[in-house]
Amino acid sequence: MSRKSGQVKRGMRAAIGAVVLVAAVASLNACRRGDANAEPAGNEPVVIGPENIVIVTSQEIRTGPALSGTLAPEREATVRAELSAAVVQTLIEQGQHVAEGQLLLRLDDTAIRDQALSARSAVTTAESNLTVAQHEQERNEALLKAGAIAERAVEQSRAQVTAARAQLATAQAQLASAQKQLSNTRITAPFAGIVSAREVSAGDVVSPGTALVTVVDPSTMRLEASVPAEALSSVRLGSPVDFAVTGYPSRHFTGRITRINPIADPATRQVRILASLPNNGGTLVGGLFADGRVSSESHQAPVVPQSAVDERGLRPTVVRLKNGRTEKAEVTLGLRDAATETVEVTQGVAPGDTVLLGAARGISIGTPVKVSAPSDVKQ
Repeated sequence: MSRKSGQVKRGMRAAIGAVVLVAAVASLNACRRGDANAEPAGNEPVVIGPENIVIVTSQEIRTGPALSGTLAPEREATVRAELSAAVVQTLIEQGQHVAEGQLLLRLDDTAIRDQALSARSAVTTAESNLTVAQHEQERNEALLKAGAIAERAVEQSRAQVTAARAQLATAQAQLASAQKQLSNTRITAPFAGIVSAREVSAGDVVSPGTALVTVVDPSTMRLEASVPAEALSSVRLGSPVDFAVTGYPSRHFTGRITRINPIADPATRQVRILASLPNNGGTLVGGLFADGRVSSESHQAPVVPQSAVDERGLRPTVVRLKNGRTEKAEVTLGLRDAATETVEVTQGVAPGDTVLLGAARGISIGTPVKVSAPSDVKQ
């Protein structure tokens, strides 16, 4: 064999070895990477957690503008002083239930009681003077008919009667004013409710306009909120409003719209509305923040979370689990509930169907899937 022929054979053997090595490396990398779209070895199902699925259910879905505000009692009154006096007695405390007309505070009435007694005496004197003047007039009228006195004397008696009547009216007005002032020393509840604030204590000196006691009726609460002007078509008097209230995260409350402001805020283009809701059992208290929504439209329908729907294509789709395998289903959507992040499905799925959520929607169509059982075992 020539030297040149041996070199050719050695070159061919080296080339063949290189090709085999490249193929082996490629095969090894492929085995390490795996095929993302390939089914698991042995056709074993992909296991997903229960948080990656949802069962389609038929439930009430609502839509309407959102609103928020602060709760306050429907009826609230702050009783203020109407005269200058010292507080001599307090009969209530904050949080106490009171009946309509119940005595809450007493103010010093010594000076006013003296004024009332003086005014009553003035009335008695004026009544006596009027009686005397009337008798004098009657006597003069009789004497005039008999021609015993002149017309001038009768006119004077008539003027005296008129003056006596005026004095009596003045005295009666002063007595009524004194009695009114006397009644103002007794501070009573304007309606049945709960004392939310007591601003004064015994010994304090108050003047007209001083806040004394605040009484609220918590049986009905109100929410003052705003809605965008473009949402007014969905807001009507009597429309139901669903509330979630701070402090009660697991409870929902329902009220009704009672008033709609006829003028929008020129700065925000928001319209103020008032919603009223019953406070059965006195659960709610004033000052809590409430977040709600006007239920302008509602009905029963199959509902799924919005995260289960893929709307990137020409038609929205969901990935449904049927007979243990994934399949894509085109759906027709209806109402959307922004508060609960759910959407109505009018066609494509039915109550009882299982659809995938989150990352599980990326599983290839036709892949067998198994849902693992939830576990609450603590490690």
